[in-house]
Order: sequence, then structure tokens, then C-alpha cells
Amino acid sequence: MMEDYYSQFMVIASDVMNPLLEYVHQPWFFYQILIIALVFGAAKLLRGPVESRLEARARSIKGHPGLLRFVIALLRRVDWILFVLLLALALVVMRSMTWPSRSYLVYLALTLWIAWLAISIVSLVIRNRAIRRIVAVGGWCYVALIMLGLTTEAGTILDNAGISVANFRISVLMVLKAVVFMTVTLWLAISIGNFLDHRIQRSEELTPSLRVLIGKMLKITLIVGAVVIALSATGLDLTAFTIFSGALGVGLGFGLQKVVSNFISGIIILMDRSIKPGDTISLGDTFGWIRELRARFISVVTRDGKEYLIPNEEFITREVVNWSFSNDLVRLDVPFGVSYDSDPHEVIALAIAAAQSVSRVIDHQKPVCWMTDFGDSSLDFVLRFWIRDPQKGLTNIRGMVLLALWDKFKEHGVQIPFPHREIIMKTPVEVAAGSTSASGEGGGGDTDSK
Repeated sequence: MMEDYYSQFMVIASDVMNPLLEYVHQPWFFYQILIIALVFGAAKLLRGPVESRLEARARSIKGHPGLLRFVIALLRRVDWILFVLLLALALVVMRSMTWPSRSYLVYLALTLWIAWLAISIVSLVIRNRAIRRIVAVGGWCYVALIMLGLTTEAGTILDNAGISVANFRISVLMVLKAVVFMTVTLWLAISIGNFLDHRIQRSEELTPSLRVLIGKMLKITLIVGAVVIALSATGLDLTAFTIFSGALGVGLGFGLQKVVSNFISGIIILMDRSIKPGDTISLGDTFGWIRELRARFISVVTRDGKEYLIPNEEFITREVVNWSFSNDLVRLDVPFGVSYDSDPHEVIALAIAAAQSVSRVIDHQKPVCWMTDFGDSSLDFVLRFWIRDPQKGLTNIRGMVLLALWDKFKEHGVQIPFPHREIIMKTPVEVAAGSTSASGEGGGGDTDSK
């Protein structure tokens, strides 16, 4: 097998190398090499002055970020651009003075350099530097094979290099095609999915949960379709993946249980619309509002700026308090007590007025105050009021209401009692002169009143 592949490779290599060796022995080949080297040196010498002028012009660009990025990309490739321009000028001069065959190498160098310049600039849309470099080199190599007329020979060599598994053959050419098609189709699917998802999120006719659900289902459908299309375009028989899909199913059942569980839980949450972006929730000790729903987790932002990425499964299996599930109204209670010398009717009126003076307390749901108990040292009340913005915090609004109560009570002379203790000594107590402590023998009883 390897011997056959080696012999085929040598035959193709000899067919390619023989014309090349004949061309190398011609005198104009070395003249063209010298011209290319001189043009390259001239481009390097002219880079400094041209780059300084372009940099001065680039600094004057204001309010056009797209144009500025393009100019910066050109600044990084000034020597390449100068080399292309000077080499094109040299090619025009050579074509006007001699036969085109004597300038073929210059023409080939110019074409390949233009292709590399264009591919390197276009590949800047890829943010990952390593992937960008691989795409640029791979694209340039393909263009070079086309320009040299070697696509058929290269395809034959790559197709002959492969292995056979049962009745299925995998070659290097097939793998390369699959990678290219998969990359292109996935990029298109993700780009189209993000565009459609952005349009859906801006729709006011759909609920937030339905927007997220439709967006995620569209993305999943497009990605699955892209994979199927890429594999079919490569020439792979999809029925060959039956065994692989069965093994993958077993792997999902054993090794990826949590991942699948979180994904299915996320779909359930979106379908029953129990949680949506913007809702204020409490889950265990976490209190915050939903920022984003993802396939695996839900992003919850708390009042202190922390962002918790809670798995979707937690929202299915644990008790969740959604403060804004059916509406955005939230009632809060503030208990307090006043001295027995106070008039309960006046206290109730003052407490309601104090709550109404706080800006976050809504007006159409009036605050109420009820007397709840005759305490040990105070008349006990509870003040109840409503707010619409629990995501702005609950402790701070309770604090503002308590300060308003303090101001009202202080203004009208209402006393807020403090706990006191009465100690009854069953035996006589001797107080030493100058001593500030009392002691006695025997048991003592105390009564604690609050």
C-alpha cells in the first residue's frame, strides 16, 4: 500500500519538476530573480517615509472607527503594498520591452503577493491569531496551486494518502474538505443565527422568554443543518456514522449527564416561562436579577455587582422565589415598636405618612400599618408598603423607611422604647464604699422584657 502510494507520488513529482528544471536553466530566470530582489529592497527602503506620512493622516481621522481600522491594517503592511506596486511597475516595463515568457516569474510573484495581501487583510475578521494565521496560509496555498496549475496533482496526492476502515475510506483530501466546509458552514450558521437572534430580541411583540427560546432553537437548528450540509458536501456517507452516534449516545448518558440535564432544563425553563431576563429572583442565599439565559446556565447579577452563573438544573430542582413572576409589585414589611405612652392611632397615621414620603414606595397601593401585639416594653406594629423595583435592593428601601419613621416620630415626640431588665435579689446585698459592683449569695432571678 505504501509502496504504491510512494510510486504514484514520485511519478507526479517528476511530471511537475521536469518543466520546472527546464525553466530554471534559462538565463531570464536569474534576471527575474534579481529584479524581484531589487524591487523588494526598494520597498523596504521606502517603507519608513511612506509609513510616517500615512500615520500622520491616520491620526487626523475622527469619528470613523471602521476607516481607522482599515488604515491601521494598511500601515502594518506598507512594505507589502509598496512591493506589489513596484513589482507591477516592473512587470509593465518588462512586458513592453521583451516577451511575456521572460517575465512569467515576475508575474507569478506579483499574483501570489497580491493574493497573500488580500487574504491577510480579509482574515483580520478572525479574532484568534492562530486560527487567522492558519486560514491565511491555507487560503494562500490553495491560490498558489491554482496559479501554478497544480490543483489536480495535489488533489491526487492527498486523495491517495488515506486509510480504510471496513468499507469506508478516509483520505487526507476528504479530511481537509470536511474541515474547510465545516468551518465555512458553521461560520455562516453562527453569523446568520446571531443576526436573526438580534432581530428577534428587538421584537416587542414577543415575551422575553419566547425571544430567548426562539433564538436558541434557531441557532441549534442552523448549526445542526450546517454540520449535515458540510458532511454531505464532503462526500461522506452519513449512514456510516450510525455506530459513532450510538457510542456518542452512550457517552452522553454516562459522561455528560450534567451537561445534557442543564441543556434540557434550560429548554424547559424557556418553554414554561417561569424565569425570564429581568426577573428578580432568590435562590438559596443568592438574591439578584436575571441578566441572561444560556444553554447551560443562567446569569444572575446581585446588588454587589457579582455575577453568578447558576446551572439551569438548579432552577428546576430547587425552590426559587421569583419576585416578578406574575407582576412587578413586591410588598415589604417593616416591624417596629413604640412606648406605651404613645397614641396607637397617631402612630399608625405617622407610619403611613413616613412610608409615603419615600420615593420608591408606590402611591396607587397605599401603605398600611397594623398594631400586632402588646409587647413586654412596647406596642408592636408592622408597616407594609409596595415597591416596583426589587432589583434596586430590599435592604436599602427598608432602611429609608426606618429613617423616615425615625424623623416622623422625633418630630411628633413619639418615643421608641429600648429593652430594660429588672433584677430582684432574694438575699441582702452589702455595698462596699467606692464599689460600683454588687454581689450577694444565693440564687437570683431576672426578668427580661423587650
